[in-house]
Amino acid sequence: MNYYWLYLWVAIFFGVLGTISMKLSHGLKKWKPCVALFLFYAISFFALTLALAGIHLSVVYAVWSGVGTILVAMVGVIGFHEKMTMKKIISLLLIVLGVIGIHLSDVYL
Repeated sequence: MNYYWLYLWVAIFFGVLGTISMKLSHGLKKWKPCVALFLFYAISFFALTLALAGIHLSVVYAVWSGVGTILVAMVGVIGFHEKMTMKKIISLLLIVLGVIGIHLSDVYL
């Protein structure tokens, strides 16, 4: 694995933390999660920018948003007791298929 992919995984991790902080801020009413939100997203976008130096934009964005969406959905179910319906499961599987498809189309062109 090269450094560009490592940067992408860092971007995903901090993007998920930023989204969790957004939820914990209760509409930007609590200052500590607000500060964390901006800090985590700044780190995420910085790492995302570094990843874009060596990976195609379509792949970076698909992986960042797709994996981030799946991880946030998991945190929602486990940490915030949100319901996981069959529609959500199917939709998340479609996201996974889309991310794989974009990555494979880029690799095998």
